Amino acid sequence: MTLQQFLLILWARRKLVLFTFLATVLTATVVSLLLPEEYTASTAVVLDVKSPDPIAGVVLPGLMAPGYMATQVDIINSDRVTMRVIKMLRMDENPNIKEQWQESTEGKGQIAPWLASLLQKKLDVKPSRESNVISISYSGSSPAFAAAMANAYAQAYIDVNLELRIEPARQNAKWFDEQSKQYRERLDTAQNALSDYQQKSGIVATDERLDYETQKLNELSTQLTIAQAQGTDASSKRRSSGSADTMPEVMQSGLVSQLKGDIARLESRLKEVSGNLGQNHPQYLRSQAELEELKSKMNAEIGRITSSIGTAGNISKQKESELVAAVNAQKMRILELKKQRDEINLLVREVETAQRAFDAVGQRTTQSRLESQSIQTNVAVLNPATEPLNASKPKVMRNILLSMFVGILLGVGTSLLLEFSQRRIRSSEDLIQTLGIPVLAVLEPEQNNQHWTSVFPRLSRLFLTRQARPA
Repeated sequence: MTLQQFLLILWARRKLVLFTFLATVLTATVVSLLLPEEYTASTAVVLDVKSPDPIAGVVLPGLMAPGYMATQVDIINSDRVTMRVIKMLRMDENPNIKEQWQESTEGKGQIAPWLASLLQKKLDVKPSRESNVISISYSGSSPAFAAAMANAYAQAYIDVNLELRIEPARQNAKWFDEQSKQYRERLDTAQNALSDYQQKSGIVATDERLDYETQKLNELSTQLTIAQAQGTDASSKRRSSGSADTMPEVMQSGLVSQLKGDIARLESRLKEVSGNLGQNHPQYLRSQAELEELKSKMNAEIGRITSSIGTAGNISKQKESELVAAVNAQKMRILELKKQRDEINLLVREVETAQRAFDAVGQRTTQSRLESQSIQTNVAVLNPATEPLNASKPKVMRNILLSMFVGILLGVGTSLLLEFSQRRIRSSEDLIQTLGIPVLAVLEPEQNNQHWTSVFPRLSRLFLTRQARPA
């Protein structure tokens, strides 16, 4: 279809186009004027996603998630927030609303869900694209009602947001309380086991007692070494093949040395007496008797010294045996003490492990309890809603302009639809497309449009007559 054909169709059906246009505009105008006025009130809330949590002291990773703002919008549009608004404003107790609910549902179901579905239709929530601000708008027939509902939705969202943070913390606090009791019992059990073992073994400070016992073992070992040396020395002296006179103890004895000196002097005197007086002289005999007595005393003293050396060796052997037994007993005592120390260390580690676990659970319990009692949230009202001065709906001028555009489209569409259902010849191009023969002449209209529009039927009959005439 060419532009000329299109314009000819519109000109031919101009009355239909004009009637459709006027009807559409008039209908839209009347409807816009008859529609009840609606007022829209808006409030804005801001979300703080960068400040650290006041209890945990860190920025929560969930606040930085890409879908966090979309989640908050869904929360505002949720039934839970709407239910909170209904409860906050006590709308379910309003007699007029109850009457409307009775008429609408005939008393079936509950009034709160029914009312929530109606309220959500007038709610509009839009997040900002480049900030953390969410706009909450509500439309109503009254400016005061619209402002009250917008502010109520903002406050209900803040309350629900706080509840969504507190409820998991309450559950966590309850669970951590139970775990804290269990870990407290484990700690008490470990401490009682350690205390019972210390009382049973009589050990308070294992390291100090072990050091004392080790020092005592070292002292016994030193005494044993000395005793062994003394016993070995005495045995070597007794097994010596030399004369007793050559023994160091005998040679170092003052009495033996004195007796030997006396014997030597007496022997010299006896030899002198024997040469002067003879061996039968009483003085010689008396000197000889004194010499024998001195020798007897010296031999007795040497025998006593030799006997004392043997006795000392026997005492050393006996002392050595006692010290060996004492050293072995001390070693067993130290080994037992080390075993007890290892057992105590194991019990101490169990106590320390239980204490660390109890402290960790206690810390999380305290934090969860604080979070469950927190009244702080990261949402704040930026701009509270005020009563609008002008109605937001209906927008009469916008509706009229839109109806003009729609009316033109409907008129043109209706004209084309009728034209294609009842095709008319309105130009030479129509003749060519319809009959498939060339156009010889076109008669221009002389006076009016009626004469001009009646030319095409006569031309079509003329061409049809020529086509039917035999060549």
